[in-house]
Amino acid sequence: MSKMTSIKMKKMIEDRIARPEFRTSYNRDKDTFRIEWQDTGQGMTITLPNVIAKYNERGEAAVDDLEEHVLEALRIMHETHELSGMEKQIYPVIRATSFPTETNAGTKLVYKEHTAETRVFYALDLGKSYRLIDEPMLEQEGWSYGWIDEIASFNVRSLANDYKKDTVAENDFYFVAKQDGYDASRILNEAFLEEMLANAKGELAVAVPHQDVLIFADIQNKAGYDILAQMTMKFFAEGRIPITSLPFIYEDKTLEPVFILAKNRPEKK
Repeated sequence: MSKMTSIKMKKMIEDRIARPEFRTSYNRDKDTFRIEWQDTGQGMTITLPNVIAKYNERGEAAVDDLEEHVLEALRIMHETHELSGMEKQIYPVIRATSFPTETNAGTKLVYKEHTAETRVFYALDLGKSYRLIDEPMLEQEGWSYGWIDEIASFNVRSLANDYKKDTVAENDFYFVAKQDGYDASRILNEAFLEEMLANAKGELAVAVPHQDVLIFADIQNKAGYDILAQMTMKFFAEGRIPITSLPFIYEDKTLEPVFILAKNRPEKK
């Protein structure tokens, strides 16, 4: 089998996902390949060496997976909703399942279940602060739970997803910390999760130890789990609004909380 190169891999991906509505570009310096919607310019960038590493290990199946994640991320990005009034200021916020579901005055807050460790609440952003949305506010607007969730999900997808990268013991860690109040909320941006998964060499783990950070870990060896566990614990202890010290494995569009046992493969919760 001849050696897989970035040019060959680029061609392979291009052949699979070429659509008249997409535009593609190759960045030789960064060794990346970008696919985006012609009309909006929204899209995702693929790190070719990571895909080649997976291809050398798993063959065609690695490219099948990539194709699926790329098309899914692009599909999600292209969904639109008409928003009016205050809707642009509504965002989802992640909280621990121990977080109260009603205000001190006994008013029920609007929330939905997320994982065994987390729930999603909804916030009306008021600039310097925000207030959590309660049921009377919904009733006043005549909105359903589904509608507010749709609006909030749409808004979280419009936030910038820049991250800092750190490599420890051959595992790659990505930190999103924009300090805009919605760092952890970005775990609800499915297109972002699919993009990170498409670019991961190993298993993708995600952590939201507190509100102001989202951690992705591209776990490539056993040490990666221990490092992630220590990191998540440290962030959890230091956070202003702690959420959960348990990381999640992201696969098949679901987040599974994992207990990390020192020096071992994690146990699914």
